[in-house]
Amino acid sequence: MGNSRNTSLDTVVTDFILLGLSHPPNMKTLLFLVFLIIYILTQLGNLLILLTLWADPKLHARPMYVLLGVLSFLDMCLSSVIVPRLILDFTPASKAIPFGGCVAQLYFFHFLGSTQCFLYTLMAYDRYLAICQPLRYPVLMSGRLCTILVAGAWVAGSIHGSIQATLTFRLPYCGPNQVDYVFCDIPAVLRLACADTTVNELVTFVEIGVVAASCFMLILLSYANIVHVILKIHTADGRCRAFSTCGSHVTVVTVYYVPCIFIYLRPGSKSPLDGAVAVFYTVVTPLLNPLIYTLRNQEVKSALKKIIAGRGTMNEHK
Repeated sequence: MGNSRNTSLDTVVTDFILLGLSHPPNMKTLLFLVFLIIYILTQLGNLLILLTLWADPKLHARPMYVLLGVLSFLDMCLSSVIVPRLILDFTPASKAIPFGGCVAQLYFFHFLGSTQCFLYTLMAYDRYLAICQPLRYPVLMSGRLCTILVAGAWVAGSIHGSIQATLTFRLPYCGPNQVDYVFCDIPAVLRLACADTTVNELVTFVEIGVVAASCFMLILLSYANIVHVILKIHTADGRCRAFSTCGSHVTVVTVYYVPCIFIYLRPGSKSPLDGAVAVFYTVVTPLLNPLIYTLRNQEVKSALKKIIAGRGTMNEHK
């Protein structure tokens, strides 16, 4: 085997072959272009959100938009961990990924993905305070507290990623080395281990299940309180405004959680749909987030218009 080395005991895998998405050979060029365009639009869309928030002092001073900026940065990073490697599958380049590269991809995917999970929970908590505790909101969600909570989300995400990567790659891998998936992820890699993976599958199910379920329950609790308060608002216009501030977040959370539940909370699944679902939440969701927030959020749209109008005025003066 050209991608392995012999030891006195067994054959140790030194790289993996990512089989990627199954597709007709004549679709390679089209798929290459589609994923390349999606990746470029994802980076540009999220960068535009970051620049808009940074350029408007009123926005980058508010916790809600600080959290939105962090989400955009996470989307850019998560997309960069998965999509460039996926695009290579539609070129003549080798599908091999070094063992260390596979470890890094799995770690960063779970690090960034779980950080995003914690961030969605913070965003729900922020909306809960803004709508249910409006008078105390500046005290309960100060800039300093927001920074501490975001830093905590990053640290917790890093710990989660480290646990998953360590547990997955402490097992021996002695061949075969073909990962039947679009990237190095726990379920697909574990199928190649030369050892019993029952404990790993149980820990993955419990740990990811506990993290996802805890965050999801806190988000549901926040929104149950929010809906309860909104329904008490007497004017229809007031109710619409309150619901619109939460609509974007609810949409994004739904788009994030449904695929995660489909993939990670079904231990041992070998469904051919897993790859397509993985592509959706690693490739499409980071593209949708800036669209959802810019199209549904009036303040972001207003800030964007001001920037564009300002550029137009500058060009007229030149």
